[in-house]
Amino acid sequence: MSIQIKAIRVSQHGGPEVLEMQDVTLPAPQDDEVTIRHKAIGLNFIDIYFRTGLYARPLPHGLGSEAAGVVEAVGAGVSHLKVGDRVAYGQSPLGAYAEAHNVPAAQVVKLPDGIEFEQAAAMMLKGLTVQYLFRQCYRLDKGETILFHAAAGGVGLIACQWARALGVKLIGTVSSPEKAALARENGAWEVIDYTREDVVARVGELTDGARLPVVYDGVGKDTWLVSLDCLQPRGLMVSFGNASGAVDGVNLGILAAKGSLYVTRPTLGSYVPTQETMQAAADELFGHVLDGSIRLHIGQRFALADAGKAHEALAGRQTVGATVLTL
Repeated sequence: MSIQIKAIRVSQHGGPEVLEMQDVTLPAPQDDEVTIRHKAIGLNFIDIYFRTGLYARPLPHGLGSEAAGVVEAVGAGVSHLKVGDRVAYGQSPLGAYAEAHNVPAAQVVKLPDGIEFEQAAAMMLKGLTVQYLFRQCYRLDKGETILFHAAAGGVGLIACQWARALGVKLIGTVSSPEKAALARENGAWEVIDYTREDVVARVGELTDGARLPVVYDGVGKDTWLVSLDCLQPRGLMVSFGNASGAVDGVNLGILAAKGSLYVTRPTLGSYVPTQETMQAAADELFGHVLDGSIRLHIGQRFALADAGKAHEALAGRQTVGATVLTL
């Protein structure tokens, strides 16, 4: 049966002011879906893209694709979940900014007892992103040196810790001494403050001129050429986000001129396309959290009704670590 909930809705694209809390009727879950009563909701930069219309969806629509909570209802055909299960998800149809949400069961994973709801909401998309970046997109080996932009962000801090656990030397870029210190505390081998240092020159110094086999870039337009210049011949540029705007107008000749470089634009869904692959990736992430090699840093908490303020902080680069919405 349907239930009444409060949810954030977007009726027109624009700034944080377009986020409106509304009373919404949530229908019963359809076949292969579950209804999840949320305990905490994850905030991600991709949410801003949907709010502004950079990633267009028909209006009006909800927002958010990551949360943790308890299964409240189960649709036909669902066998791996039951009412009362503690669960989380890191990708779903838009609508996670809500008290409850219907989610395809294949995208939902069970939480171990040692993982708290806020932890799960803070790490599902970000942690699974690091999992596919480090273990699938380019499988890192002990002793390798890599560059990871925005190392003090929600994804970046997980990446710093995961790299340390793998014995990988992560060079992180940051925008302030405070963020540099945080990245180091979380396992970055070296940190470059791009507001004060030349990233390409510093990478050259740190690698004795050899440069890097792979660069992970979630910033986009502002760092595109810098990232390419940090790669060794036949290196891989992993462009997985657009925090500064989308990369466009790419001249493929640049890749040839800079050493026959490779470029990929991956997404989580392509690397965890089934419930089994999703659960396996999550289990690897949960294992690192449970053994203490990855600790979730939740730098900010906002009430669901204050989602607009959370977006202002995220877009203004005023956040550190992960941000969650609470209920």
